[in-house]
Amino acid sequence: MAVKLHFSRSGHGPPVVLLHGLFGSGNNLGGLARALQDSHSVYSVDLPNHGRSGWLEEATLATMADCIGRWLNLQGLTSAQFVGHSLGGKVAMQLALSQPGLVSALVVADIAPVDYPPRHDQVFAALEAVAAGQCTSRQAAAALMAGHLAEEQVIQFLLTSLRRDPDGIYRWRFNLEGLRRDYGAARSRPTATGSYPGPVLFIKGGDSDYIREEHRSHILALFPAAEVRIMPGCGHWLHAERPQLFNSLVRRFLLLRESGAAGQ
Repeated sequence: MAVKLHFSRSGHGPPVVLLHGLFGSGNNLGGLARALQDSHSVYSVDLPNHGRSGWLEEATLATMADCIGRWLNLQGLTSAQFVGHSLGGKVAMQLALSQPGLVSALVVADIAPVDYPPRHDQVFAALEAVAAGQCTSRQAAAALMAGHLAEEQVIQFLLTSLRRDPDGIYRWRFNLEGLRRDYGAARSRPTATGSYPGPVLFIKGGDSDYIREEHRSHILALFPAAEVRIMPGCGHWLHAERPQLFNSLVRRFLLLRESGAAGQ
């Protein structure tokens, strides 16, 4: 079942679609969108169950990728380049594997096509504390989350998904119940009956353990043309920790792919 997806568009040129990570929204890759908008039509999309997009009864990688594919068709786009961070990278990989004609090139930021163990228990505890806390300020919500989360960067990231209701209570914009319910699906590997032959760039945060050396064989089995770049001095939030380097790597890859396609 498809749902309505919220998105913003900027710039002019070949289309590139940006997909954010778990608990985020399209605004999370705003720095990259601004870096690309002089050369591309940039679509920043809220994934299902996130941001201002609709909610799915079951949010698997397959159902989310299907929503993105249907949304692409509604925009009149026969294909686009994709950049996905974390969960967004998994959804983009799933789309490339299930509907390869829709994806002309792909950048995957700090995630691999593998199953991951649970690692967000404290995040969910923090989110649920805020949901139950009837907070009337962002400061109150941050204080509740600090009881579960040590990283201020993570707290500030999560605060971007708070909205204030008419009754003055701050509530999560994303579908917390659905994200908790479908967390196992978000951690799973993309499903595939074959490989995606197009150009793919994996960018790993040098200090992150989301992409490991043992993942290389999984990557190449599904994406035989893939290349992997490592960004030193940053972790999983590589696009926020070293934005200039991240933006330049993505921009160079996309432009080189376009120039190569034009020369064929």
